Amino acid sequence: MLLLPAIDLRNGNCVRLKQGDYAQETVYSSNPADMANHWQNLGAKYLHLVDLDGAKSGKIENGEAIRKITSILKIPCELGGGIRSEESINQALSWGVSRVIIGTKALQDPDWLHKVCQKYPQKIALGLDAKDGLIATSGWLEVSTISIEDFATRIKDWPLAAIIYTDISKDGMLAGPNVATTAKLAKLVKCTVIASGGVSSLDDIQNLKKAGIEAAIIGKALYDNKLHLPDALALSQLTL
Repeated sequence: MLLLPAIDLRNGNCVRLKQGDYAQETVYSSNPADMANHWQNLGAKYLHLVDLDGAKSGKIENGEAIRKITSILKIPCELGGGIRSEESINQALSWGVSRVIIGTKALQDPDWLHKVCQKYPQKIALGLDAKDGLIATSGWLEVSTISIEDFATRIKDWPLAAIIYTDISKDGMLAGPNVATTAKLAKLVKCTVIASGGVSSLDDIQNLKKAGIEAAIIGKALYDNKLHLPDALALSQLTL
């Protein structure tokens, strides 16, 4: 099982939001590259980066911080937040990002998502963020009328690198991930489904592994020392 420490970027800082609320921000570091290096040194094999400013504005805003991170990393990273054009995709990939995460634009224009999946096979991850089972967009500021299951069924055969599923109600709450919905989603699609939001204990990792989930993103629990990365990585490699 792959575990991806999260680095959420806002105003050049490494931060965490509670349930995606921009008014409930905690700043953990003014040097995200140092934080990225810290997780790499502790054994992380992949990092998850989110440009929170970009998620609101619709274009990459924390480019300087992202370039600093990729310049020091020996491991791959993925980037989401504000990637809504081929120009943004090419920009991020040129900086050394291994794959990009598309959320809002994918919902607004599924045909465009299909096109870029074909053009950049295994370089596009789909971010599916849900509130009460419905997809949320624009940095979680808007909620659609489309269900996670309906959208997943539509794109199940596309050459995506992964689907990152976040239950917004779980994010930043340290209350455990939505294992049931994540597992249900994984059965609907062919690509890897990555659990995001609420992963806060070794039990959570164990439960995701038992449900057949191949990867998970960990954020607040690491920053608040509720979960220690070496312990989590050790468990993730065990055969159940």
